[in-house]
Amino acid sequence: MGLLTFALAGAGAAGAVVAAPVVLAAVGFTSAGIVAGSYAAGMMSAAAVANGGAVAAGTTVAVLQAAGAAGLPAAASAGVAGVGATIGWITAILI
Repeated sequence: MGLLTFALAGAGAAGAVVAAPVVLAAVGFTSAGIVAGSYAAGMMSAAAVANGGAVAAGTTVAVLQAAGAAGLPAAASAGVAGVGATIGWITAILI
């Protein structure tokens, strides 16, 4: 593995960890709650309708809102970093 591969994998990992909270906020999962009219609000509405009026704990919407409100837990940050590193590694192979 060359230096370029290590550099791109590291940049991908770091970039993904930094980008995750930004992306969550951009789609409407914020520390103040779900933004009205956002993609997150649409997800929450669909989840509530499917569940009889409430959003169940542990669902995708609930987990994403928790991450938007409190930040990513260490395990989630590690997973996001792994995905970013993999994308960086694949990019190095394609270059």
